[in-house]
Amino acid sequence: STLLLLAACLLLSSSSIADENWTSFQNGGSNSSKSQKAPTDLSSKSLNWKFEIAGYGQSSPVVFGDRIFLTSVSGGEKENLHVFAVDRSTGKQLWTKQFKNSTPEKSSTYISRAAPSPVCDENGVITFFEGGNLIALSNDGNIRWQLDLVKEYGEIKARHGLASSITHDANRVYVWIERQTDPYLLSINKADGKTVWKSKGVGSTTWSSLRFAEVEGKQHLVASASGKIAGYDPETGKQLWTFDDLANNTTPTPMPLGNNRLLVGASTGRGTTTKPVPSNGVVEIVKKDDTFSVKWLWRSKGSTCSFGSPVAFDGRAYFVNRVGAVFCHDLETGKEIFTSRSPSGSIWATPIEAGENIFLFGKDGRVAVIKKSNQFDLVTKTELWKPTPRAAGGNGAPAAGKVLYAAALVDGQLLIRNGSELFSFQESKN
Repeated sequence: STLLLLAACLLLSSSSIADENWTSFQNGGSNSSKSQKAPTDLSSKSLNWKFEIAGYGQSSPVVFGDRIFLTSVSGGEKENLHVFAVDRSTGKQLWTKQFKNSTPEKSSTYISRAAPSPVCDENGVITFFEGGNLIALSNDGNIRWQLDLVKEYGEIKARHGLASSITHDANRVYVWIERQTDPYLLSINKADGKTVWKSKGVGSTTWSSLRFAEVEGKQHLVASASGKIAGYDPETGKQLWTFDDLANNTTPTPMPLGNNRLLVGASTGRGTTTKPVPSNGVVEIVKKDDTFSVKWLWRSKGSTCSFGSPVAFDGRAYFVNRVGAVFCHDLETGKEIFTSRSPSGSIWATPIEAGENIFLFGKDGRVAVIKKSNQFDLVTKTELWKPTPRAAGGNGAPAAGKVLYAAALVDGQLLIRNGSELFSFQESKN
């Protein structure tokens, strides 16, 4: 009984520690924190620090223990690659490392700039840059290993650059190079940087990221690209299934729902703003004998996404389109619950759940907090900075300046990132 009590305490302790971390893009697809709290008043009252990021980056912050890890690039040809470790409590820089981009390319608002998010664990951080540099660093910033994927597997050419974040499990990190010719996926041993397997990519344009999803009790590695979704065996790299009954799913990353299901999002497609695309909804992966097939359980006729992924909280699915309209559906049946315009406007960062609230991060720095309910119930709205004017003919992309790219939530601490700043908000303990 003493041993059982000790085991229970250890399990509780490890669970508590795990709740303090946000180790990959979208926290592996949950986009929520077990602490179930976050400040809704994002004013100077709850801003506990702001960190100025050298260079420019579009990646998400990741967190393990007392460290936040960030990446950015600088220089006219993105020739400098930066990795930062920041103290969670104080916002002070613990260390920074700079590396040379092995394949520099002109820096532009239309080409990814440090877009792939890193991963982290108890051993440190593994970062990936669109120029092909994969770098593993210890918690103290020492190089554990590094790879030049261009040197290993040839040049990377992709429309608007690579944006797919890496993902990981306990022993491996997974990299998706969906380039225009000969795309591939890699499984890399975390300990030594050795390649475990290399597999053929999807063969279609994407800025989505890899995602683990449980299917029949086993993990599948899911890759979503234009008009296709594919599932891979993370142990071997074998492609297990493909699904092509969808379109314009180039940017939102599928969200795992359990029970062999994925929440899938898609945009309206280039050059349109209102025409719905019936590719937003829930798909199910079905196994029969040794083969898999995929089918729609439901899909919305009117809901669409922008760059942010759809999310599922408390039996509801949420999609936010490029003008900021929020579509809420019953997760099981697909029945529309409500549609309402959010003061956040269009989102590029995926919404985050915190307790009874959902945070909507507008790309212009306007954050709206809504209740999880059967109606659009606005709690607060905040403008973190003044919006940047749009470039003429620029498809809505900013000419320069501040865009809210990513957010993370760890133990009640809300981290919000634009290209050159990281904000930390936390409720006052007074």
